Amino acid sequence: MPKLPSVSGQRVVRALKRAGFAELRQKGSHVSLEKKVGDKTWKTVVPMHSELAKGTLGDILKQCGLGVEEFLELL
Repeated sequence: MPKLPSVSGQRVVRALKRAGFAELRQKGSHVSLEKKVGDKTWKTVVPMHSELAKGTLGDILKQCGLGVEEFLELL
């Protein structure tokens, strides 16, 4: 399994939008995103920092139901 890359919040939001997520709102430096698939709803919040911590990125991917390899393809 590949390692998590060092990416900015802006790149994560762009990648999640490619995966079908829609931006709900932004409050301060945090962007809320949502994706509805059938009766399932995936939600997450991405901090717009210049570099996200590995643990934060890992949690975002879990909340989105994405694996590391899928995420790397979206970047």
